[in-house]
Amino acid sequence: MDKNRRNLAKMLSLGAVFPTQMAYSFSSIMESVQGHSGMPQDAIWEIPKTNIEELYKKAVVIDGLTITRGWSEVSFKALNESGYTGFHASLVSSNFKTAMASLAEWRDRIDDNPDTLLYATGADDFVRAKKENKKAVLLGFQFATMVEESIDNLDILYNAGSRWIQLTYNQRNLIGDGCTERTNSGLSDFGIEVVERMNELGIIIDLSHCGEQTTLEGIEFSKTPVSINHAMCEALYKNYPRAKTDEQIKAMADKGGVMGIICLGYMIGPNLGTDTTLETYVDHIDHAVKVGGIDHVGVAADFGIEGMQAHGATYENWYVPRLTRFKPSYKVQWPPWIPELDKPDRYLQVAKVLDKRGYSTGDIEKILGQNWLRFYNETLK
Repeated sequence: MDKNRRNLAKMLSLGAVFPTQMAYSFSSIMESVQGHSGMPQDAIWEIPKTNIEELYKKAVVIDGLTITRGWSEVSFKALNESGYTGFHASLVSSNFKTAMASLAEWRDRIDDNPDTLLYATGADDFVRAKKENKKAVLLGFQFATMVEESIDNLDILYNAGSRWIQLTYNQRNLIGDGCTERTNSGLSDFGIEVVERMNELGIIIDLSHCGEQTTLEGIEFSKTPVSINHAMCEALYKNYPRAKTDEQIKAMADKGGVMGIICLGYMIGPNLGTDTTLETYVDHIDHAVKVGGIDHVGVAADFGIEGMQAHGATYENWYVPRLTRFKPSYKVQWPPWIPELDKPDRYLQVAKVLDKRGYSTGDIEKILGQNWLRFYNETLK
């Protein structure tokens, strides 16, 4: 099946789920497949663009990274206000035992809130969540220390519910080097085994905090697309350790992956509050789209649904500890947030800026969540 036919199949299947949202007739779709329509040939569906608020309500909205520590009734309230269809839940973990406990806690939370939450293992679950006005939760971890020294632990974590794992955090582990490690050694032999088994099981490989060589080798050795689910562009924030270079972004995109642009303000630029703003955030989206293509960029918070202020972040309990937890190269700032992004409807604010910059309805939808859906179809089993 060629590319146009694959796109047609996607459009028709999603149109059956959301038939009132298809902005083109069947004949228009066929014209597109034949290359005679102005409609983008890789579109999935388009919502008539009456206003951006209406578009946002109807769109699939997926947060590529949500911190779940301290989940509370405030978090549930914010989730209901967010417009999210679902999110990647970053669970607490330092070792195998705590990872398993975190997975059990969240599986219980989902089971205890069936009217709100839906346990997700694939793209269909996000589509179902949209139809049923629920929030799909994709469970995973920001570092792979819970694998410890056993490949078999990946099977156990998968069976317990984990569907995405970041290979390293900032430091080196048994798998590879993190982004603030002094060396840049890439994946270990054990790390390559981990990547291979994650591919076989259907666990998403995330490279957000990985070092430069680990990122490139994670892409190279993976047989399936990989994610950089919460990062930013090095071209716009030079020499920032968490930022991804154009080479990395293009390699990720060429593999079929998705990069979520992080909402954490102090990682977007050096002068938060003056020339680092919501517009700067969208600049990172623009650049990632320019380098990797419109089909390979999404959004990601890297903090709780309710926002950092509502979650109780203060100078004393948030900023001061990070001065010793992170290396100086992290350039932690206070306050760390961009105001428009530090609230539940953050991606509506992003959509408004994308709209003003001339992004089409279909392209805004891709960035909000359609790209993640396509990615899940190709990676999760």
